[in-house]
Amino acid sequence: MNSITARRRRHPLARLAVVALALGLLGGGYAAAAPSDSTADAAVASGKADDVAEGKSLFVAHCASCHGLNAEGTSMAPPLVGVGAASVDFQVSSGRMPAADPAAQAPRKPLAEWVTPEAINQLAAYVQSLGGGPTRPTADMVDPSKGDPAKGGELFRANCIQCHNFVGAGGGLTYGKYAPNLNPATPEQIYEAMITGPQAMPVFNDSIITPEQKRDMIAYITQVRGQTDPGGFGLGRIGPVTEGLVAWIAGISFMSLAAIWITAKKRKRTSK
Repeated sequence: MNSITARRRRHPLARLAVVALALGLLGGGYAAAAPSDSTADAAVASGKADDVAEGKSLFVAHCASCHGLNAEGTSMAPPLVGVGAASVDFQVSSGRMPAADPAAQAPRKPLAEWVTPEAINQLAAYVQSLGGGPTRPTADMVDPSKGDPAKGGELFRANCIQCHNFVGAGGGLTYGKYAPNLNPATPEQIYEAMITGPQAMPVFNDSIITPEQKRDMIAYITQVRGQTDPGGFGLGRIGPVTEGLVAWIAGISFMSLAAIWITAKKRKRTSK
């Protein structure tokens, strides 16, 4: 040990070698302990490198005018770094993006001509590569047949009916926003909405509602669409306000017609 120490002191590069060794060990330790959600890992997880490149071309052509060339956001639209592939799939597959006009909330609309499943995959891969974020669910995660609609109904009534109504018919919010009707939404879009929290909707991550519970909720939402209305007319299935309004209008109309008929009949008898 003494001979090694003596040689290190005599050699002019000994100190540099020690510093280089220490830096190498420190860098290697950090690389091993660092989280694996880097942009490169996110790009690989979201799709092939070709998808990322093609997705960037689509983004520049159809999205950069509002979100910025590097998805950094502008005064017209928020940044997309970290929103994840799930957010892209929800917004684009439902026709909400690209937005036609800036408004309080982007409505569901028919898809643009360039929007295909392949284009959505590529665009989602590019946005995922920018900074990670929620990824798209697998087919097993959104399969309604594997969920429990009874449990899903309990969860839906506890977390969603305040905005979406008991059967997912939707409802109005404040400042021009609204909870959309869930009937047109696919199981994938329902799951993605829960994990991304689009527009006025809060985020229900896995620590709040587990993936299994999300699948139960999807099972309930898709099952309730096929339920019949025992009363005859569903009236939009919006709830007691609409039902009360229709009953009031029908009742007032009936009483008005009855009053007119009675009055007309009395006039005929008087004229005779």
